[in-house]
Amino acid sequence: MLRRLYDWTMSLAARRSAEVWLAIIAFVESSIFLVPADVLFVPMAIARPQRAWRYALVATIFSVLGGIAGWYLGHYAYESVAKPILEFYGKLEAFERLKTSVGYETLVLLLVTSGLAHLPPIKVVTILAGAVNIDLALFIVSAIIARGARFFLLAWLLRRYGESIRHFIEKRLGLLAGVVAGVLIVLFVGYRLVM
Repeated sequence: MLRRLYDWTMSLAARRSAEVWLAIIAFVESSIFLVPADVLFVPMAIARPQRAWRYALVATIFSVLGGIAGWYLGHYAYESVAKPILEFYGKLEAFERLKTSVGYETLVLLLVTSGLAHLPPIKVVTILAGAVNIDLALFIVSAIIARGARFFLLAWLLRRYGESIRHFIEKRLGLLAGVVAGVLIVLFVGYRLVM
């Protein structure tokens, strides 16, 4: 099923309505969808490098809006909507552990790491942020920074290196983003120990 979903998402890049689909995928990815917007963003930016910055902006805006929707799901509709979504994706147990074990500062860090590297998945963190009542303004600012950094970095890489970097991005960008997220976590833990 996941492979078919991935293939369908990739097929959207060739359509005339690709930019609309990018906005839709970026929106739903941040709250309920399994496939990241990068799957559509990368082939679109390679096919039309002159529009890579525009695509990054569209993906960022709609990803943040989707994150806000996820925040509202967690805050106002956890039991009736968010919980069944998390159960469907097999993320409910991890979500419940996070909900009981993370503090406010840790959750803000998770917002940044999930926005950059999907660690943990962005949909889990957006719903969690709403469920534990993270300040919505802080949530929006962190989402703009993290998601914007991800999409604009991808746009820069694709404009600079084009098709030759596509396979690198598809295979190793998650790992690199994970390393960056890991460094952020280590810096945060170091900061907490010193303070």
